[in-house]
Amino acid sequence: MGNEPAKRSLAIGLLGAGSVGSSVAAQLVAGHDDLAARAGTNLVLKSVAVSDAKKARPELERLVKSGVLVTVDANAVVSDPAIDVIIEVIGGIEPARTLILAALNSGKSVVTANKALLAQHGGELFEAAANNNVDLYFEAAVAGAIPIIRPLRDSLAGDHVARVMGIVNGTTNYILSQMSNHDISFESALKEAQALGYAEADPTADIEGFDAAAKASILASLAFHSRVSGSDVYREGISGITSDIVRIATEMEHVVKLLAIAELTRDGRIAVRVHPALVPNSHPLAAVRDSFNAVFVEAEAAGELMFYGRGAGGAPTASAVLGDLVAVARHKVIGGLGPKESTYAEREIAPMGQTMTRYLIRLNVNDRPGVLASVANVFSSHSVSIQTVRQDGRGAQAELIVVTHTATDAALAETVAGLRKLDTVRSVESVIRVEGGNF
Repeated sequence: MGNEPAKRSLAIGLLGAGSVGSSVAAQLVAGHDDLAARAGTNLVLKSVAVSDAKKARPELERLVKSGVLVTVDANAVVSDPAIDVIIEVIGGIEPARTLILAALNSGKSVVTANKALLAQHGGELFEAAANNNVDLYFEAAVAGAIPIIRPLRDSLAGDHVARVMGIVNGTTNYILSQMSNHDISFESALKEAQALGYAEADPTADIEGFDAAAKASILASLAFHSRVSGSDVYREGISGITSDIVRIATEMEHVVKLLAIAELTRDGRIAVRVHPALVPNSHPLAAVRDSFNAVFVEAEAAGELMFYGRGAGGAPTASAVLGDLVAVARHKVIGGLGPKESTYAEREIAPMGQTMTRYLIRLNVNDRPGVLASVANVFSSHSVSIQTVRQDGRGAQAELIVVTHTATDAALAETVAGLRKLDTVRSVESVIRVEGGNF
């Protein structure tokens, strides 16, 4: 026992008291003894910054009675010299960026769940942490309670990651699951998600892929030891997914998922993208339903790994935040630091057009001799080979569903443009990428 470092209390400042912040505060207090034993020091919640002092927060009332300061002055919390660690769960870019930089520059370690901020200003924040010899931890920024940051940063540090593919947004996964399970429209599924609290009143960040793109940039940065920002991520949302696309996926033993994909190209660049895609039922990601998240990692030596669980919500996200807090506290006790940002590889970002993928293309065509030949000629002219073709006749019209072999996204997009120009093609009804297996 005599060799153990002397214990002292660490004072915690919490920025934000929404669903995540309130859960962090509650779990920090309720689990005080266990957390102290794991961290090697007492973790004392000293101050909580809220946005509205008039808003009723029953969950914080007990904390106030026990001496915790609840204030609207977040700057005062950050600048308090008695506070050792700042937890930021207010979200958004500002004032979060300014507050975190102030904390780091004053020698305070920071735990954050702010994926948008890390995607846009991560480099600046990591440099501030390094310059001030403090920790910046962010497990909760991607996939809530699912441990994925540490595996990529620490557990796989001795391996070479080739690809990371995941479902990292619970709202979109719930919507697509409902469309598939209950044969309802996108609009109906979205309204249901909003009614249940899975989707915001303004769901743009989720359904248009902005949230997933921010997380994809973080995963890509960690996996490939290069700085990747949110603006480097190709992004498409799910608002264009129709019941017909979901039906076709089901008939072909696939499901539609919004995927975040980061992978190395053949020439060593990083391709990072977010878009809906067909995933075969045989792939582990196909079984990820409702609001759950999962990240599938392919590494050279470790092979295929999947991390699955609740990707959002107050309690699950708070679990990840407190895990980071314990790690930071341990470093404070022994006088060490956690891993710094790893960007030694400095890989370039490949444009989406050079990314290798496959398309499913649904065509409304005239049902007459020569149609298949003219369609096949367009594919051939762009060096895109066809894997499967399915035809459903409808009188004078027919529906062709074509699945391609792998090609560059640019060649596939040019093929679609060429098909639209054919006299025999009445319309290109839908186009969706195919990932994760073969037909």
